[in-house]
Amino acid sequence: MAIQLKSARVERWPVAGAFVISRGTKTHVDVVVAEIEGEGELGRGEGTPVYYLGEDAAGCRDQILRVAPHIAELDAASARAAVQELMAAGAARNALDCALWDLEARQRGLRLWQLAGCDGAPTSRVTAFTISLGTPGAMAERAATAEADGYRLLKLKLTGEDDRLRVAAVRKGAPGARLIVDANESWRDIDILSEAEALADLGVEMIEQPVPVGADALLDPIYAPIPFLADESCQTAADVARIGAFYDGVNIKLDKAGGLTEALRIADAADAAGLSIMVGCMLCTSLAIRPAFVLAQRARWVDLDGPALLERDREGGFEFRDGRIGPPVV
Repeated sequence: MAIQLKSARVERWPVAGAFVISRGTKTHVDVVVAEIEGEGELGRGEGTPVYYLGEDAAGCRDQILRVAPHIAELDAASARAAVQELMAAGAARNALDCALWDLEARQRGLRLWQLAGCDGAPTSRVTAFTISLGTPGAMAERAATAEADGYRLLKLKLTGEDDRLRVAAVRKGAPGARLIVDANESWRDIDILSEAEALADLGVEMIEQPVPVGADALLDPIYAPIPFLADESCQTAADVARIGAFYDGVNIKLDKAGGLTEALRIADAADAAGLSIMVGCMLCTSLAIRPAFVLAQRARWVDLDGPALLERDREGGFEFRDGRIGPPVV
């Protein structure tokens, strides 16, 4: 029954081209991988540091190494409960939590979705494909390519400046695609209602995190024609009650939440509050997507394109076909 940490390591994965948002550009992503063994089985989990919270991969690895002695000799379920108390939400806890879910499922001869209490096996879902920040022309070009590749839902990164021009250009470049946008907290000094109405007229169906964390009350008097979703403003289940008055839904990412355990709690809290659910991810490999894909079965919007944005993925990774993400064919 007892478990032990086999390894905690940092891996670097190159991005296909570059991934650009309002906060900067990434040409690679460093992830932390945790491996836990017990009863002859091995559980694995992956986390991507939450950069806007000041995390880095080496620091996340060190967190896992510091916690490991405190959960050694516990069984997988008890260790998973313990790390919720021993570690703060973030990528380190995510990697360890998901490794423990994986290990327990393998020890009990169950699929992850069964252990998580889901009603049925996960099926393929339409996933958003992210169009990195750029000039209107460059974004339109990338959107046209994505639509030609079969993606039917595009997520556009915005900055709070010239956003209408970017969305209009993408709409022209990919006329048949559904559009959602991520403002990454950038709508500080603009007329939010007017901007939302203009984007709705261009066919945008959802706006993610328009205002900075802590400024959520700016959305209080606004009745926009399309929903606002909280991303950075909702890290854990405890945040749901606070942000529910300002947003129509939440984007749940396992790295923010600190693992599948807390992500399931966020989903339950969102459902109870009548909020829509989106399941997203950071740049990552398919190892990180495995637990998120289970949760994505409950989501209105799915944004699990992390592996599709890399130059290469792990062997046996998820399949991206016709704008959908699905389990690998075994």
